[in-house]
Amino acid sequence: MINKYHQSKAPDSIKEKESTAAFSPEDVKVVFVLGGPGSGKGTQCGKLVEEKGFVHLSAGDLLRAEQQRQGSKYGELIAQCIKEGTIVPQEVTVALLKDAISSHVKKGDKRFLVDGFPRKMDQALTFEKEIVKSAFSLFFECPELVMLERLLERGKTSGRTDDNIESIKKRFRVFIETSMPVVDHFDQQDKVVRVKCDEPVDVVSEHVKKAFESRGIN
Repeated sequence: MINKYHQSKAPDSIKEKESTAAFSPEDVKVVFVLGGPGSGKGTQCGKLVEEKGFVHLSAGDLLRAEQQRQGSKYGELIAQCIKEGTIVPQEVTVALLKDAISSHVKKGDKRFLVDGFPRKMDQALTFEKEIVKSAFSLFFECPELVMLERLLERGKTSGRTDDNIESIKKRFRVFIETSMPVVDHFDQQDKVVRVKCDEPVDVVSEHVKKAFESRGIN
């Protein structure tokens, strides 16, 4: 048995080779914002941008922008996934997030809210390996009926192809089957703060503020 108190430390040069992440968590702080569709992630992220100076990166918005970008090799694939309520292949989403974070870091930004991501374990593992380890995950807990009502109301004006009842219910199923294991994974690392979000927006904002304070982020 190796005595842990007498293990020699690996040289810094070796540590650098072992790490493939683009950024250090000491330099770039990422908070994952997780929750079912319609749980209010975007609304609360908007408030955090105003109050705490975070950059808000919505995985869904990045995918929709890429879908509409002329000449995109992923456009058709993304459109199909969004319409069917399925998850876009992780290499596409991770690449878009990496480009977005890198672009903002060059401008001096260092605090990011990554909204609606990771939605699967492979996304979580790849992001933390290739980009940066997350500080923690903010998980919005909301009854499915409340989320459904919010999304149907939004669908009246959003023009989004996935704001219809068939796509919404499929997105709920996908979230439970593929995204909840991600929440459980980070929960086991004590990296999840849960927020009830079926209350008024201002009340939820107070819960969110306390969540960040509990992790030493002001």
